[in-house]
Amino acid sequence: MYHFFIQAYQVRGDSIKIEGKDVNHIRNVLRMKQKEALSVTDEDGVEYFCEIQKMEEEAVWLSVKDQTDVSHELPAEIVLFQGLPKGDRMELIIQKAVELGIHTVVPMETRRCVVRLDEKKKETKCRRWNAIAESAAKQSKRSRIPQVHSVVTFQQALQMAEGYEAVCIPYEQTKGMQPLREFLAKLKPGIKAGFFIGPEGGFEEEEVQLAAEQGIVPVSLGKRILRTETAGIALLSVMMLQLEE
Repeated sequence: MYHFFIQAYQVRGDSIKIEGKDVNHIRNVLRMKQKEALSVTDEDGVEYFCEIQKMEEEAVWLSVKDQTDVSHELPAEIVLFQGLPKGDRMELIIQKAVELGIHTVVPMETRRCVVRLDEKKKETKCRRWNAIAESAAKQSKRSRIPQVHSVVTFQQALQMAEGYEAVCIPYEQTKGMQPLREFLAKLKPGIKAGFFIGPEGGFEEEEVQLAAEQGIVPVSLGKRILRTETAGIALLSVMMLQLEE
C-alpha cells in the first residue's frame, strides 16, 4: 500500500484532500485509480487508511476507511552527524538511516572530507537529500519525515550535540567493545542521542580528542574497518535493536 504525508488541515471529516506534488505522483507516476487503497499520516502521527474518492486537476480526494495513532517511530530521538562522503553515498546513507528510524541527519564537513561544497551546491544538495528522506519515509511507512539539516562544520556539529544524553564517535583506534556496550546501555525511551560518522579516511585524532573533551564517547565498531556508508547503518541498526519495543 502506498503511503503519503499530509498536514492536519487537509483532513475534512471523513475526507482528505491531497494536494501539491503528491497529486502528480498519484495520477501520473503511480497511475492510481478511483477506489484504490492508500495510507496517509499527518504531523501528529495519526495514520489514515483510505480509498481514492475522486481525482481533480490539482487535488486528489480520499475517503477515510479507518485510522490509528500507533506510531512507527523509535521511542527516542536519534541524530546522525555524517561526514560528507564522495559521490552519491550520502543519498544511500540518508535512505537507509530513514528506514532504520533516524530522527535527523546532519551533513558535516570534517578535515578529511574530500567533498567541498559552495553555498549554492549546499542548498541544492540539501533539497535533494530531503527529497530522498521523504521518499524513504513513505516507503518505510514512517509516521514523520526525518529532516536533513543544512551542512555544518565539525565544530558546529559538536555544539549541536551539547546537552544530548548520549553521544558516541566510532574511532578505529578505540580498543574493545565495552565503550560501545556502555553507550548502548544509556539508550532509553525519551532520550535524545547522537553519533558521529567520519567521511572516507575517518576522523583525525585531534577531532576525536575535541569530541571526547565534550563528553562524546569514542567507541569501536569491531575489528574490521567499515566504509563510511556502512558504519552509520551498522551502528544505527544496533541502536534500533536496543530501543525497539
